[in-house]
Amino acid sequence: MNQFLKKLITSTGPKPFFKRKFPYNDFLLNQNSEYKIKKSTKNKNQKFYIINRSPGAGLFSNVVFVINQLIICNKFNFIPIVDMENFTTIYNEKEKIDNTYNAWEYYFEKINKYSLKDVYKSQNVILGNSFYQFINKKNSFNISIDLKKKEFSKYIKKIKIKKKFLNEAQKFFLDNFNYNDKILGVHFRGSTYKNAAGHTFPSTISEMIKNINNLLNKFKYNKIFLVTEEDKYLKALKKEFGDKLIFYKSYRMKTIDSFKLYPRKLHRFKLGKETLIEAIILSKCHGITGVKSHIISFAKLLSKKKLADHEIFFGYNSKNKYVSSCMWYLKFYFPFIFGKIKLKKKLK
Repeated sequence: MNQFLKKLITSTGPKPFFKRKFPYNDFLLNQNSEYKIKKSTKNKNQKFYIINRSPGAGLFSNVVFVINQLIICNKFNFIPIVDMENFTTIYNEKEKIDNTYNAWEYYFEKINKYSLKDVYKSQNVILGNSFYQFINKKNSFNISIDLKKKEFSKYIKKIKIKKKFLNEAQKFFLDNFNYNDKILGVHFRGSTYKNAAGHTFPSTISEMIKNINNLLNKFKYNKIFLVTEEDKYLKALKKEFGDKLIFYKSYRMKTIDSFKLYPRKLHRFKLGKETLIEAIILSKCHGITGVKSHIISFAKLLSKKKLADHEIFFGYNSKNKYVSSCMWYLKFYFPFIFGKIKLKKKLK
């Protein structure tokens, strides 16, 4: 009964669609060590570092993870290799996308020229940890996109988005907006963000509408580009703002989380693709609003102009995974007991 209740109230996040059997059976030398190294004579003067994250998380969370690993590789003169083929993420499909099983290469260019097959036959191969490691206060990982840190900004530029996604986003923008439009980008989080431990609370529909109206009046935006994973959020804002509201045709959940079903061919790949294209379009807006997120940070990074930042803040969810799974809902349905989800002072 205890195990059932824990499963019922705990959000464990999305899981990979499947797990791939690791094909290099002779690779792992020492199962108990932090790093596993294979004995070989190939590429003996080079040290390869396998960046892997399974099951991983959202697309840009995975990007942040990879960048942190690139910083490690630079520090120790390792050659980085992103392996999201043998270590499957929540975006992996069973069939090839663009002639690869590697989910990283669905969306981004290869970090370097080496193939996974050649790397795993090499003499010096280091298998990185799938989780964030905090070595010490001086060399701890960045768990968000921090544009103020020069080192982090340097390495994030090494992540190259595939050109076809940049082109598709550009075409959408030109088809839906005019040169004179002043566009407010809105990232309206929902879904599992409502019960994510230690994260900021997402907005309610009424608070988001109030926030958008305030920004339209104050800064004279005449168009809105909306990014949201919830169908009811889209319908509510469409009803409120009509033709001012523009959105990309991406999959949106109704009642079941997007990663818990498979309603279309290549669904997992398309979820990542849609997130990436929406972030690129957000970067082309004039201002952006929503609670702090990787998508907003990445859009700001991609932007060729300085995006006006209208971040909103509703306080933090509990760090306890059991409490966090229900706190947003308790505040929403029983505000007279647990306090209303309302806008707080903006974070500095």
